[in-house]
Amino acid sequence: MTVLVSACLTGVNCKYSGGNNLCPALMEYLRDKVVISVCPEVLGGLSTPRIPCEIVEGRVMNREGEDLDQAFREGGERILRALGDMRIDLAILQARSPSCGAGKIYDGSFSGKLKDGDGVFAAMLRARGVPIIASDVWVSSLGREESENA
Repeated sequence: MTVLVSACLTGVNCKYSGGNNLCPALMEYLRDKVVISVCPEVLGGLSTPRIPCEIVEGRVMNREGEDLDQAFREGGERILRALGDMRIDLAILQARSPSCGAGKIYDGSFSGKLKDGDGVFAAMLRARGVPIIASDVWVSSLGREESENA
């Protein structure tokens, strides 16, 4: 099984804050899989750390009003070009991110409120037919599996 994973979830310090979102349970799950760890934001040329971004009226903007949409899209496109025709069985992506958010993203007000939608890269993967799950949904599914097996 080939799993594409947001790099921050694997412990890479590529979050906007300069940190990561290491998920030990995810690392255990991935140990017998082919893993492709990516950060579309870094691959798009953005620095770490960086000013927080959200999707505002369809474009990725930072909190100071700078339009960074092209960098986010370029990072996603670079990954897709590198993958070529490779089959990806599953993508586990950082929840709520303007690049990797799947199903729910921040609403563009920089207030912590969420709305339905996908980040730029998640939308690219979805258009390619890759099954996607947000990291928070994946983690919450662990609890359901444990209670079902009890």
